[in-house]
Amino acid sequence: MDVISFGSVFLEFVFWPVRQLPKPGEEIFTDEFAISCGGAVTSATAAAQAGARAGLCTLLGDDLGSSVVAEFCAREGVDLSPSTWVHRRTAGISVVLNFDGDRAFVTHLPRRPAAEPGEIGRWREVLRRERPAWCYLHAGPRVIDLLREARELGTRAVVDVNLEEVDQDPEAIVECVRLAEVFVPNQEELRRLTGQDTLEGAVASAAGWGSRLVVKLGADGALVAAPDGVTQVREGVQQVEVRDLTGAGDAFAGTMIGALLRGAPLTEAVAQANAAGSAAASRLGAVGEVKVAGLSMPAAEAQESGR
Repeated sequence: MDVISFGSVFLEFVFWPVRQLPKPGEEIFTDEFAISCGGAVTSATAAAQAGARAGLCTLLGDDLGSSVVAEFCAREGVDLSPSTWVHRRTAGISVVLNFDGDRAFVTHLPRRPAAEPGEIGRWREVLRRERPAWCYLHAGPRVIDLLREARELGTRAVVDVNLEEVDQDPEAIVECVRLAEVFVPNQEELRRLTGQDTLEGAVASAAGWGSRLVVKLGADGALVAAPDGVTQVREGVQQVEVRDLTGAGDAFAGTMIGALLRGAPLTEAVAQANAAGSAAASRLGAVGEVKVAGLSMPAAEAQESGR
């Protein structure tokens, strides 16, 4: 297998545009709605669309979200053999409200039974068995040993992060970055992680961590920091109406990995990733609306039915 995305799955209900967030007791209506599957599915799908043999390592169970993910991955050619099925609910449920170029979330995560083995142990078993060329996951203290083992096995890791992870344990994040091949934060995440006020200072501070650094800049593309200097890559960025930023970074990473697997230089891979990130931001749900029988219909049909 070329690449495995490690992470949880979600059944995301995505609404746009939200002209104002509801106050207690209020109900709001939006023009558009979509169903999507979460970041791990997004990154694996993007890698598959970029030509990689992509797999998803997650926990799937007896719930609607898991069924939606399985159906979608089968259509998109994402291999679920690295995943495990259990007889309980596993998929998170998220309501995504897109407003003023930003997002708000309401999320529920099913509780894991105390006796059930932890997911990191499963991930490490999959890593040893599959030995993918690349893997993609979010940094944190739980995955340090997994990343260390990936390096020993010759699997290259692309590591992402979010602000919550940065605030909880920045030292663990840096340790993960040191074990990764490529680190793909956005500029605010990198500034927060390094404690620097400027992007230039943050990039300089992260230069000694040992991994290649790709800083996502949204509509301005991305910065690629390498030993021979820093390059801003604007190629691939499309001028689009931003409808849903959720998962754009995962689409970026998956596409970048797919391009690297085909032998593209990092800057060229980032240009292709820029295009994927732009496309993801222009649609509801990072992979586009997931069609599920009885749960969704094309917008034109919905209008005709008066719904």
